[in-house]
Amino acid sequence: MTQTPTAHEPAEGQSRARFTVPAKHPMVTVLGSGDALLRVIEKAFPEADIHVRGNEISAVGEAREVALVQRLFDEMMLVLRTGQPMTEDAVERSIAMLRASDAGEGTGEETPAEVLTQNILSSRGRTIRPKTLNQKRYVDAIDKHTIVFGIGPAGTGKTYLAMAKAVQALQSKQVNRIILTRPAVEAGERLGFLPGTLYEKIDPYLRPLYDALHDMLDPDSIPRLMAAGTIEVAPLAYMRGRTLNDAFIILDEAQNTNPEQMKMFLTRLGFESKIVITGDVTQVDLPNGTRSGLRQVQDILEGVDDVHFSRLTSQDVVRHKLVGRIVDAYEKYDHANGTDHGSHQGRGGRGK
Repeated sequence: MTQTPTAHEPAEGQSRARFTVPAKHPMVTVLGSGDALLRVIEKAFPEADIHVRGNEISAVGEAREVALVQRLFDEMMLVLRTGQPMTEDAVERSIAMLRASDAGEGTGEETPAEVLTQNILSSRGRTIRPKTLNQKRYVDAIDKHTIVFGIGPAGTGKTYLAMAKAVQALQSKQVNRIILTRPAVEAGERLGFLPGTLYEKIDPYLRPLYDALHDMLDPDSIPRLMAAGTIEVAPLAYMRGRTLNDAFIILDEAQNTNPEQMKMFLTRLGFESKIVITGDVTQVDLPNGTRSGLRQVQDILEGVDDVHFSRLTSQDVVRHKLVGRIVDAYEKYDHANGTDHGSHQGRGGRGK
């Protein structure tokens, strides 16, 4: 898309940009079914006058806005050339990334197309990939570092992306096994009152990890892999006293570890292994007065070589759009009322 000086139609000080969609790309892939993608773009750039004629798209308006529209269509075409479709969500996230970069808020040189086309794992007809810049940096950090902390609110893909990387590592023979674990702390529930054996009691608590595995592997292969010890799903207490070699280890819901449990887990690291620790420090279910190991470890290990902290925000939520707004609303409430995940700080304390 080339930007040209304005002709007599635009007002003084405005610019015009034109973009021709190659014939091999049907316009519906660029504009969306029923022009849904075009409406997203028009809503995001209300000051720009965007017109479509045949396979040509033009934009007239303030130079900075028109330049962003130009960059957006360039990025969209780069994505479409990979064979990946553009969605309304992908367009919205691309616009957010471009605006952040334009405002000088972003760091690094990643473009929306680079973020949206980075494939992690293809399974059962679907591809798992990052959807935001922070998610891409989180995935890249897992490749580069031995221990990575993924910290952020629900719905930001912390555990799901880590599990996709674990399955990828197993399939490429970078590791011999995957170990998935959670601390056995319940949000207002007690496992002891559930019927059945110990394994039957802990199974519902670990169910989200099984669900993610089923998205990434042939469900028929999972029991065989678990029976062989290639995949292990167990409570954190089962890690004590072990040294975990040649493994990709994920600790989920790490905000519910106490400092002693966190230290115990980190020191399980063996040779040729990788650890990813995920959690949301705003949703701690520990008893009042018990400090979260995930909060404390940030003070202890920040800056240690080969340990990386990836922090995701409500802008990285990939569930329903309302989830991100809910996260923001709770953060605003906690800040205004001096509370921490609904509890007064004086009773539990907000650790870092």
